[in-house]
Amino acid sequence: MKPAIWLLSVTVLFFFTLSFAFWVFSPAFSKEPQEVVSPLPSYLSLPKNDQVRILDFWKPLIESFGGETELAPTTKAALLFDLSSGKTLFEKEATTRLPMASLTKIMTAIVALENPKRDDRYLVKGADLVGEDSMGILPGEVFSLEELLYGLMLRSGNDAAEVLASNFPGGRDAFLRAMTQKAQALGLSDTKFSNPSGLQGDGEQYTTAADLLVMTRYALENFPLFAKIAATFSHEIQSTPTHQSYYMENETNLLTSYPGVKGVKTGFTPEAGMCLVTYLEYDGHRIVGVLLNSGNRRQEMKDMLDYGLKELGSTPPEHS
Repeated sequence: MKPAIWLLSVTVLFFFTLSFAFWVFSPAFSKEPQEVVSPLPSYLSLPKNDQVRILDFWKPLIESFGGETELAPTTKAALLFDLSSGKTLFEKEATTRLPMASLTKIMTAIVALENPKRDDRYLVKGADLVGEDSMGILPGEVFSLEELLYGLMLRSGNDAAEVLASNFPGGRDAFLRAMTQKAQALGLSDTKFSNPSGLQGDGEQYTTAADLLVMTRYALENFPLFAKIAATFSHEIQSTPTHQSYYMENETNLLTSYPGVKGVKTGFTPEAGMCLVTYLEYDGHRIVGVLLNSGNRRQEMKDMLDYGLKELGSTPPEHS
């Protein structure tokens, strides 16, 4: 055998033997299945959390306010944050857990929008008609997701929230699990849901002003339909073969009294008090304001928005 051929044969045999030994003894090539460890925390891993649909994990830096300001809100918790600059404009007990009443419906809308029914048909059942705040819908009627979202946000319809939940794959309990999982996916460690409407007396529920900021930003930036509905003052749902017509107005969130306000949601129960989340686009700024348990949410939100704009060097608009 020629030396060159002999050397080539030895080399091939050496590498074959080395590869075989590596295959036999290496754990990575073991015949036993190896557990794959994700670098992501479980709440951001789809196999562990069904509601990780959009990778948008945002954790704002909420700066504490130790000094005095011209603001003295009666609210138990407050937060004013400029999304454009990432700056905290005002804060009061922003990480304190408090009941949130119908502000719950921000998360209800998020889960419904991320998990739409393929046929877009949502049947109203008798058990869905709960609480005083409602669209006024009737058992047996069938609505689209968009129609129910208008009732959810403008009329704060508990019935709309329950219809969205009861039509979820697996029913209401599965919808509540999805709300919890979505909160986990957003990193909201101080939020708990026990029903889709925020109705008092149906389990323990709470959140913080800081967590509501994260929820609101997520809804506004990922769902144009949510932003559109939240900014709508009045809307009529036309009658169809499956339901009657409905007219609704959003009267309590400064939409017609403070220029630049684009919604988002009000809430009230005796336990939670007056609550409000407001979104403002003005003079190049995108500001979210949150009030939990306020004595006068409309005035306190206007005062807070005025203060925040001044802090940013902008002149607040004239408003009523």
